[in-house]
Amino acid sequence: MKRKLMKRKLHNKICCLFLLLCLFLSGCANVLTEQEDEEPGREAEQIQAVSGQVPDPVLALEPGAELELHTLEEFSFLEEGSSFAYKNLSDAEKIWYRDMEQILGSYGTEIELSGAALEAGLNETYIDRIFQCVLNDHPELFYVEGYSYTKYTRYGREDEILSIDFSGRYSVDYETAKQRYIRIQKAVTEILSGISDSADQYEKVKYVYDTVIRETDYQLDSADNQNIYSVFVNHLSVCQGYAKATQYLLNRLGMECALVLGQVQTGEGHAWNLVNIDGSYYYVDTTWGDVSYKSEEDSVEDQHTMPEINYDYLNVTTAELLRTHTLNQDQLMPECIAVDANYYVREGALFFDYDREQMSALFQRALEEDRVDVTIKCASQECYDKIFNALVEQAEIFDYLTGNDMKVVYSRNDIQLSLTFWVTNE
Repeated sequence: MKRKLMKRKLHNKICCLFLLLCLFLSGCANVLTEQEDEEPGREAEQIQAVSGQVPDPVLALEPGAELELHTLEEFSFLEEGSSFAYKNLSDAEKIWYRDMEQILGSYGTEIELSGAALEAGLNETYIDRIFQCVLNDHPELFYVEGYSYTKYTRYGREDEILSIDFSGRYSVDYETAKQRYIRIQKAVTEILSGISDSADQYEKVKYVYDTVIRETDYQLDSADNQNIYSVFVNHLSVCQGYAKATQYLLNRLGMECALVLGQVQTGEGHAWNLVNIDGSYYYVDTTWGDVSYKSEEDSVEDQHTMPEINYDYLNVTTAELLRTHTLNQDQLMPECIAVDANYYVREGALFFDYDREQMSALFQRALEEDRVDVTIKCASQECYDKIFNALVEQAEIFDYLTGNDMKVVYSRNDIQLSLTFWVTNE
Protein backbone atom coordinates (compact mmCIF):
# COMPACT_ATOMS: atom_id res chain seq x y z
CA MET A 1 0.00 0.00 0.00
CA LYS A 2 2.83 2.38 0.76
CA ARG A 3 4.21 1.86 -2.72
CA LYS A 4 0.81 2.56 -4.24
CA LEU A 5 0.50 5.90 -2.40
CA MET A 6 3.96 6.87 -3.56
CA LYS A 7 3.03 6.11 -7.16
CA ARG A 8 0.04 8.46 -6.93
CA LYS A 9 2.36 11.30 -5.97
CA LEU A 10 4.70 10.52 -8.83
CA HIS A 11 4.60 13.17 -11.54
CA ASN A 12 8.08 12.90 -12.86
CA LYS A 13 9.28 9.83 -14.73
CA ILE A 14 12.75 9.54 -16.19
CA CYS A 15 13.14 6.81 -18.79
CA CYS A 16 16.68 5.79 -19.59
CA LEU A 17 17.69 3.36 -22.28
CA PHE A 18 21.13 1.80 -22.30
CA LEU A 19 22.61 -0.47 -24.89
CA LEU A 20 26.19 -1.06 -23.80
CA LEU A 21 28.55 -1.24 -26.80
CA CYS A 22 30.15 -4.64 -27.29
CA LEU A 23 33.90 -4.62 -26.91
CA PHE A 24 35.13 -4.64 -30.48
CA LEU A 25 38.83 -4.68 -31.27
CA SER A 26 38.67 -0.92 -31.71
CA GLY A 27 37.30 -0.47 -28.19
CA CYS A 28 33.99 0.89 -26.93
CA ALA A 29 31.91 3.88 -28.01
CA ASN A 30 28.85 5.64 -26.66
CA VAL A 31 25.94 7.46 -28.29
CA LEU A 32 23.99 9.98 -26.27
CA THR A 33 20.56 11.23 -27.33
CA GLU A 34 17.72 13.08 -25.67
CA GLN A 35 14.05 13.31 -26.53
CA GLU A 36 10.92 14.75 -24.94
CA ASP A 37 7.94 12.62 -23.96
CA GLU A 38 4.77 13.73 -25.73
CA GLU A 39 2.64 13.23 -22.62
CA PRO A 40 2.02 16.59 -20.84
CA GLY A 41 3.50 16.83 -17.38
CA ARG A 42 6.09 14.10 -17.94
CA GLU A 43 9.69 14.25 -19.03
CA ALA A 44 11.66 11.47 -20.65
CA GLU A 45 15.39 11.38 -21.14
CA GLN A 46 16.77 8.63 -23.34
CA ILE A 47 20.42 7.65 -23.16
CA GLN A 48 21.71 4.99 -25.52
CA ALA A 49 25.00 3.32 -25.58
CA VAL A 50 25.50 -0.12 -27.39
CA SER A 51 27.21 -3.58 -25.47
CA GLY A 52 29.32 -5.81 -26.07
CA GLN A 53 28.24 -23.76 -16.32
CA VAL A 54 25.64 -25.53 -17.61
CA PRO A 55 21.91 -24.79 -17.47
CA ASP A 56 20.43 -25.25 -14.06
CA PRO A 57 19.37 -28.01 -14.39
CA VAL A 58 21.94 -29.00 -17.02
CA LEU A 59 20.53 -30.03 -20.38
CA ALA A 60 23.57 -32.11 -21.29
CA LEU A 61 23.33 -34.32 -24.35
CA GLU A 62 24.81 -37.66 -25.14
CA PRO A 63 26.94 -37.53 -28.30
CA GLY A 64 24.64 -37.74 -31.31
CA ALA A 65 21.50 -37.00 -29.28
CA GLU A 66 19.13 -34.22 -30.27
CA LEU A 67 17.58 -31.58 -28.02
CA GLU A 68 14.02 -30.67 -29.01
CA LEU A 69 12.47 -27.22 -28.69
CA HIS A 70 9.56 -28.51 -26.62
CA THR A 71 12.02 -29.36 -23.84
CA LEU A 72 12.88 -25.66 -23.60
CA GLU A 73 9.43 -24.37 -22.63
CA GLU A 74 9.64 -22.01 -19.65
CA PHE A 75 13.40 -22.35 -20.01
CA SER A 76 16.05 -20.07 -18.55
CA PHE A 77 19.31 -19.83 -20.46
CA LEU A 78 21.13 -18.96 -17.25
CA GLU A 79 23.88 -21.37 -16.22
CA GLU A 80 26.16 -21.75 -13.23
CA GLY A 81 29.66 -20.45 -13.83
CA SER A 82 32.66 -19.25 -11.86
CA SER A 83 31.06 -15.84 -11.00
CA PHE A 84 34.44 -14.13 -10.77
CA ALA A 85 33.06 -10.66 -11.48
CA TYR A 86 30.20 -11.18 -9.01
CA LYS A 87 32.64 -11.87 -6.19
CA ASN A 88 34.26 -8.45 -6.70
CA LEU A 89 30.99 -6.53 -6.21
CA SER A 90 29.70 -4.95 -3.02
CA ASP A 91 26.80 -6.57 -1.18
CA ALA A 92 24.35 -4.03 -2.59
CA GLU A 93 25.67 -4.49 -6.14
CA LYS A 94 25.31 -8.24 -5.80
CA ILE A 95 21.56 -7.75 -5.25
CA TRP A 96 21.11 -6.10 -8.63
CA TYR A 97 23.54 -8.56 -10.23
CA ARG A 98 21.24 -11.42 -9.18
CA ASP A 99 18.22 -9.49 -10.44
CA MET A 100 19.81 -8.82 -13.81
CA GLU A 101 21.07 -12.34 -14.42
CA GLN A 102 17.59 -13.73 -13.79
CA ILE A 103 15.98 -11.14 -16.06
CA LEU A 104 18.48 -11.66 -18.88
CA GLY A 105 18.43 -15.44 -18.53
CA SER A 106 14.66 -15.54 -19.05
CA TYR A 107 14.40 -12.87 -21.78
CA GLY A 108 12.81 -10.49 -19.27
CA THR A 109 11.65 -6.93 -19.84
CA GLU A 110 10.25 -4.18 -17.60
CA ILE A 111 11.07 -5.94 -14.33
CA GLU A 112 11.69 -3.93 -11.19
CA LEU A 113 15.13 -4.14 -9.61
CA SER A 114 15.19 -4.85 -5.88
CA GLY A 115 14.47 -1.83 -3.72
CA ALA A 116 16.88 -3.09 -1.07
CA ALA A 117 19.80 -2.03 -3.27
CA LEU A 118 18.31 1.46 -3.63
CA GLU A 119 17.98 1.68 0.13
CA ALA A 120 21.64 0.64 0.40
CA GLY A 121 22.69 3.62 -1.73
CA LEU A 122 22.72 2.33 -5.30
CA ASN A 123 21.32 4.40 -8.16
CA GLU A 124 21.21 4.23 -11.95
CA THR A 125 24.92 4.98 -12.30
CA TYR A 126 25.70 1.47 -11.00
CA ILE A 127 23.61 -0.32 -13.62
CA ASP A 128 26.16 -0.29 -16.43
CA ARG A 129 28.98 -1.74 -14.30
CA ILE A 130 26.78 -4.47 -12.84
CA PHE A 131 25.35 -5.36 -16.26
CA GLN A 132 28.86 -5.80 -17.67
CA CYS A 133 29.76 -8.02 -14.71
CA VAL A 134 26.77 -10.25 -15.48
CA LEU A 135 27.86 -10.59 -19.12
CA ASN A 136 31.47 -11.24 -18.10
CA ASP A 137 30.38 -14.12 -15.85
CA HIS A 138 27.79 -15.62 -18.20
CA PRO A 139 29.04 -16.45 -21.72
CA GLU A 140 25.82 -18.47 -22.21
CA LEU A 141 23.86 -15.19 -22.53
CA PHE A 142 24.95 -15.08 -26.15
CA TYR A 143 21.81 -13.26 -27.32
CA VAL A 144 22.11 -10.27 -24.95
CA GLU A 145 23.36 -7.12 -26.62
CA GLY A 146 22.33 -4.45 -24.13
CA TYR A 147 19.69 -3.22 -21.73
CA SER A 148 17.24 -0.43 -20.96
CA TYR A 149 15.86 0.90 -17.71
CA THR A 150 13.14 3.23 -16.50
CA LYS A 151 13.82 5.31 -13.40
CA TYR A 152 10.91 6.62 -11.30
CA THR A 153 11.57 9.65 -9.08
CA ARG A 154 9.45 11.88 -6.89
CA TYR A 155 8.29 15.06 -8.65
CA GLY A 156 10.66 17.91 -8.02
CA ARG A 157 13.19 15.62 -6.35
CA GLU A 158 15.02 13.73 -9.07
CA ASP A 159 17.61 12.52 -6.59
CA GLU A 160 14.91 10.56 -4.74
CA ILE A 161 14.52 7.35 -6.73
CA LEU A 162 11.35 5.40 -6.04
CA SER A 163 12.05 2.44 -8.31
CA ILE A 164 13.92 1.26 -11.40
CA ASP A 165 12.56 -1.15 -14.02
CA PHE A 166 15.14 -3.12 -16.02
CA SER A 167 14.85 -4.75 -19.47
CA GLY A 168 17.27 -6.79 -21.50
CA ARG A 169 17.88 -5.96 -25.14
CA TYR A 170 18.30 -9.03 -27.31
CA SER A 171 19.92 -9.61 -30.71
CA VAL A 172 17.39 -12.28 -31.76
CA ASP A 173 13.89 -13.24 -30.70
CA TYR A 174 13.26 -15.87 -28.03
CA GLU A 175 12.47 -18.73 -30.44
CA THR A 176 15.59 -18.06 -32.50
CA ALA A 177 17.67 -17.99 -29.32
CA LYS A 178 16.33 -21.42 -28.35
CA GLN A 179 17.22 -22.79 -31.78
CA ARG A 180 20.72 -21.37 -31.43
CA TYR A 181 21.03 -22.79 -27.93
CA ILE A 182 20.31 -26.26 -29.31
CA ARG A 183 23.05 -25.89 -31.93
CA ILE A 184 25.49 -24.64 -29.30
CA GLN A 185 24.76 -27.57 -26.97
CA LYS A 186 25.21 -30.08 -29.78
CA ALA A 187 28.63 -28.62 -30.63
CA VAL A 188 29.72 -28.36 -27.00
CA THR A 189 28.67 -31.93 -26.25
CA GLU A 190 30.73 -33.13 -29.20
CA ILE A 191 33.77 -31.15 -28.06
CA LEU A 192 33.62 -32.32 -24.46
CA SER A 193 33.21 -35.95 -25.50
CA GLY A 194 36.79 -35.81 -26.76
CA ILE A 195 38.44 -35.25 -23.40
CA SER A 196 39.44 -38.11 -21.13
CA ASP A 197 37.64 -38.54 -17.81
CA SER A 198 41.05 -38.89 -16.18
CA ALA A 199 42.38 -35.58 -17.53
CA ASP A 200 43.86 -33.30 -14.87
CA GLN A 201 43.16 -29.56 -14.78
CA TYR A 202 46.17 -28.64 -16.91
CA GLU A 203 45.14 -31.18 -19.55
CA LYS A 204 41.59 -29.80 -19.56
CA VAL A 205 42.82 -26.27 -20.17
CA LYS A 206 45.20 -27.36 -22.92
CA TYR A 207 42.48 -29.44 -24.57
CA VAL A 208 40.09 -26.49 -24.61
CA TYR A 209 42.83 -24.15 -25.82
CA ASP A 210 43.77 -26.48 -28.68
CA THR A 211 40.18 -27.25 -29.63
CA VAL A 212 38.90 -23.67 -29.75
CA ILE A 213 41.86 -22.70 -31.93
CA ARG A 214 41.46 -25.65 -34.29
CA GLU A 215 37.68 -25.17 -34.55
CA THR A 216 37.81 -21.40 -35.16
CA ASP A 217 39.16 -19.07 -37.82
CA TYR A 218 39.88 -15.49 -36.85
CA GLN A 219 37.77 -13.13 -38.97
CA LEU A 220 37.07 -9.50 -38.10
CA ASP A 221 33.75 -9.19 -39.91
CA SER A 222 32.32 -12.54 -38.79
CA ALA A 223 28.70 -12.63 -37.61
CA ASP A 224 27.92 -12.79 -33.86
CA ASN A 225 31.63 -12.50 -33.18
CA GLN A 226 31.19 -11.15 -29.65
CA ASN A 227 29.56 -14.35 -28.40
CA ILE A 228 29.93 -18.12 -28.26
CA TYR A 229 27.59 -18.84 -31.17
CA SER A 230 30.24 -17.53 -33.55
CA VAL A 231 32.73 -20.14 -32.31
CA PHE A 232 30.61 -23.22 -31.70
CA VAL A 233 28.37 -22.94 -34.75
CA ASN A 234 29.85 -20.48 -37.27
CA HIS A 235 33.51 -21.31 -36.48
CA LEU A 236 34.46 -17.70 -37.27
CA SER A 237 35.08 -15.16 -34.54
CA VAL A 238 37.27 -12.48 -32.93
CA CYS A 239 38.92 -12.23 -29.52
CA GLN A 240 35.79 -11.93 -27.40
CA GLY A 241 34.22 -14.94 -29.09
CA TYR A 242 37.39 -16.99 -28.51
CA ALA A 243 37.58 -15.93 -24.86
CA LYS A 244 33.92 -16.54 -24.08
CA ALA A 245 34.02 -19.97 -25.74
CA THR A 246 37.11 -20.87 -23.69
CA GLN A 247 35.36 -19.68 -20.54
CA TYR A 248 32.18 -21.58 -21.37
CA LEU A 249 33.95 -24.90 -21.98
CA LEU A 250 36.11 -24.69 -18.88
CA ASN A 251 33.10 -23.76 -16.75
CA ARG A 252 31.36 -26.83 -18.15
CA LEU A 253 34.37 -28.87 -17.07
CA GLY A 254 33.97 -27.54 -13.54
CA MET A 255 36.89 -25.11 -13.65
CA GLU A 256 36.98 -21.47 -12.61
CA CYS A 257 37.57 -19.35 -15.69
CA ALA A 258 36.86 -15.62 -16.05
CA LEU A 259 36.68 -13.20 -18.97
CA VAL A 260 39.35 -10.48 -18.90
CA LEU A 261 39.13 -7.24 -20.87
CA GLY A 262 41.97 -4.90 -21.75
CA GLN A 263 44.18 -3.70 -24.58
CA VAL A 264 47.18 -4.96 -26.53
CA GLN A 265 50.32 -3.22 -27.79
CA THR A 266 48.53 -1.53 -30.68
CA GLY A 267 45.95 0.02 -28.34
CA GLU A 268 43.15 -2.19 -29.60
CA GLY A 269 40.58 -3.59 -27.18
CA HIS A 270 41.15 -7.26 -26.47
CA ALA A 271 39.67 -10.13 -24.46
CA TRP A 272 41.31 -13.17 -22.89
CA ASN A 273 40.89 -15.38 -19.80
CA LEU A 274 41.94 -15.91 -16.21
CA VAL A 275 41.89 -19.56 -15.15
CA ASN A 276 42.37 -21.29 -11.81
CA ILE A 277 44.46 -24.46 -12.11
CA ASP A 278 44.98 -26.49 -8.95
CA GLY A 279 44.46 -23.42 -6.77
CA SER A 280 46.69 -21.00 -8.69
CA TYR A 281 45.70 -18.38 -11.26
CA TYR A 282 47.10 -18.11 -14.78
CA TYR A 283 46.29 -16.05 -17.87
CA VAL A 284 45.24 -17.75 -21.10
CA ASP A 285 44.89 -15.96 -24.45
CA THR A 286 43.32 -18.37 -26.91
CA THR A 287 43.14 -15.76 -29.66
CA TRP A 288 46.87 -15.14 -29.57
CA GLY A 289 47.37 -18.88 -29.53
CA ASP A 290 45.84 -18.99 -33.02
CA VAL A 291 48.85 -18.46 -35.27
CA SER A 292 46.70 -17.09 -38.10
CA TYR A 293 45.82 -14.10 -35.90
CA LYS A 294 49.39 -12.84 -35.55
CA SER A 295 51.23 -14.49 -38.45
CA GLU A 296 51.57 -11.35 -40.55
CA GLU A 297 53.53 -9.66 -37.77
CA ASP A 298 55.94 -12.54 -37.21
CA SER A 299 59.23 -13.00 -39.02
CA VAL A 300 58.39 -16.42 -40.38
CA GLU A 301 59.37 -18.21 -43.55
CA ASP A 302 56.63 -20.15 -45.33
CA GLN A 303 53.88 -18.82 -43.07
CA HIS A 304 51.27 -21.04 -44.67
CA THR A 305 53.09 -24.12 -43.36
CA MET A 306 53.46 -22.85 -39.79
CA PRO A 307 51.88 -24.96 -37.00
CA GLU A 308 48.43 -23.62 -36.23
CA ILE A 309 48.84 -23.34 -32.45
CA ASN A 310 51.23 -21.14 -30.50
CA TYR A 311 51.67 -21.81 -26.77
CA ASP A 312 53.25 -18.55 -25.62
CA TYR A 313 49.96 -17.56 -23.96
CA LEU A 314 48.87 -20.83 -22.39
CA ASN A 315 48.93 -20.43 -18.61
CA VAL A 316 51.24 -17.46 -18.19
CA THR A 317 52.08 -15.17 -15.28
CA THR A 318 51.03 -11.55 -14.91
CA ALA A 319 54.59 -10.45 -15.70
CA GLU A 320 54.61 -12.41 -18.97
CA LEU A 321 51.17 -11.15 -19.96
CA LEU A 322 51.98 -7.49 -19.33
CA ARG A 323 54.81 -7.59 -21.88
CA THR A 324 52.14 -7.33 -24.55
CA HIS A 325 48.77 -6.77 -22.80
CA THR A 326 47.26 -4.08 -20.57
CA LEU A 327 44.51 -4.80 -18.05
CA ASN A 328 41.47 -2.55 -17.72
CA GLN A 329 41.84 -0.58 -14.51
CA ASP A 330 38.31 -1.33 -13.29
CA GLN A 331 38.93 -5.09 -13.20
CA LEU A 332 40.41 -6.47 -10.00
CA MET A 333 42.72 -9.30 -10.98
CA PRO A 334 44.94 -11.49 -8.80
CA GLU A 335 48.69 -11.44 -9.27
CA CYS A 336 49.53 -14.55 -11.27
CA ILE A 337 52.93 -15.84 -10.18
CA ALA A 338 52.61 -19.63 -10.38
CA VAL A 339 54.44 -21.46 -13.18
CA ASP A 340 53.73 -25.14 -12.51
CA ALA A 341 50.93 -25.27 -15.12
CA ASN A 342 52.69 -23.12 -17.69
CA TYR A 343 52.82 -24.98 -21.01
CA TYR A 344 56.61 -24.87 -21.32
CA VAL A 345 57.22 -25.89 -17.73
CA ARG A 346 54.72 -28.74 -17.92
CA GLU A 347 56.05 -29.99 -21.27
CA GLY A 348 59.72 -29.80 -20.26
CA ALA A 349 60.37 -27.09 -22.85
CA LEU A 350 61.54 -24.25 -20.56
CA PHE A 351 65.31 -23.79 -20.76
CA PHE A 352 67.57 -21.98 -18.30
CA ASP A 353 70.67 -22.79 -20.36
CA TYR A 354 71.50 -24.71 -23.52
CA ASP A 355 71.02 -28.18 -22.07
CA ARG A 356 71.62 -30.62 -24.93
CA GLU A 357 70.25 -33.58 -22.99
CA GLN A 358 67.01 -31.72 -22.29
CA MET A 359 66.83 -30.60 -25.92
CA SER A 360 67.32 -34.14 -27.20
CA ALA A 361 64.59 -35.49 -24.91
CA LEU A 362 62.19 -32.79 -26.09
CA PHE A 363 62.67 -33.62 -29.78
CA GLN A 364 62.56 -37.37 -29.08
CA ARG A 365 59.21 -36.96 -27.34
CA ALA A 366 57.85 -35.02 -30.31
CA LEU A 367 58.99 -37.82 -32.62
CA GLU A 368 57.25 -40.44 -30.47
CA GLU A 369 54.03 -38.38 -30.51
CA ASP A 370 54.21 -37.90 -34.31
CA ARG A 371 54.43 -34.13 -33.94
CA VAL A 372 56.20 -32.19 -36.69
CA ASP A 373 56.82 -29.10 -34.57
CA VAL A 374 58.68 -28.32 -31.35
CA THR A 375 58.59 -25.06 -29.39
CA ILE A 376 61.05 -24.08 -26.70
CA LYS A 377 61.07 -21.12 -24.31
CA CYS A 378 64.03 -19.54 -22.58
CA ALA A 379 64.05 -18.15 -19.05
CA SER A 380 66.44 -15.31 -19.90
CA GLN A 381 67.72 -13.26 -22.81
CA GLU A 382 71.18 -14.78 -22.38
CA CYS A 383 69.78 -18.30 -22.67
CA TYR A 384 67.67 -17.29 -25.67
CA ASP A 385 70.63 -15.83 -27.53
CA LYS A 386 72.79 -18.87 -26.78
CA ILE A 387 70.19 -21.40 -27.97
CA PHE A 388 69.31 -19.36 -31.07
CA ASN A 389 72.98 -19.16 -32.01
CA ALA A 390 73.48 -22.91 -31.51
CA LEU A 391 70.33 -24.21 -33.18
CA VAL A 392 69.99 -21.69 -36.00
CA GLU A 393 73.28 -19.98 -36.74
CA GLN A 394 75.37 -23.10 -36.05
CA ALA A 395 72.64 -25.37 -37.51
CA GLU A 396 72.68 -27.71 -34.52
CA ILE A 397 68.93 -28.15 -34.97
CA PHE A 398 69.80 -30.98 -37.38
CA ASP A 399 71.49 -32.83 -34.52
CA TYR A 400 68.02 -33.40 -33.05
CA LEU A 401 66.15 -34.25 -36.25
CA THR A 402 66.55 -37.33 -38.40
CA GLY A 403 65.89 -37.80 -42.08
CA ASN A 404 67.34 -36.88 -45.43
CA ASP A 405 66.70 -33.71 -47.45
CA MET A 406 64.67 -32.16 -44.66
CA LYS A 407 63.56 -28.55 -44.75
CA VAL A 408 63.32 -27.09 -41.25
CA VAL A 409 61.51 -23.82 -40.74
CA TYR A 410 61.50 -21.76 -37.56
CA SER A 411 59.73 -18.78 -36.04
CA ARG A 412 60.94 -16.64 -33.17
CA ASN A 413 59.18 -14.54 -30.55
CA ASP A 414 61.75 -12.12 -29.19
CA ILE A 415 59.32 -10.74 -26.61
CA GLN A 416 58.38 -14.07 -25.04
CA LEU A 417 61.82 -15.60 -25.79
CA SER A 418 60.45 -18.62 -27.63
CA LEU A 419 61.46 -20.53 -30.74
CA THR A 420 59.35 -22.91 -32.82
CA PHE A 421 60.82 -25.39 -35.29
CA TRP A 422 58.93 -27.57 -37.72
CA VAL A 423 59.67 -29.80 -40.67
CA THR A 424 58.03 -29.15 -44.01
CA ASN A 425 58.15 -30.89 -47.38
CA GLU A 426 57.24 -27.71 -49.26
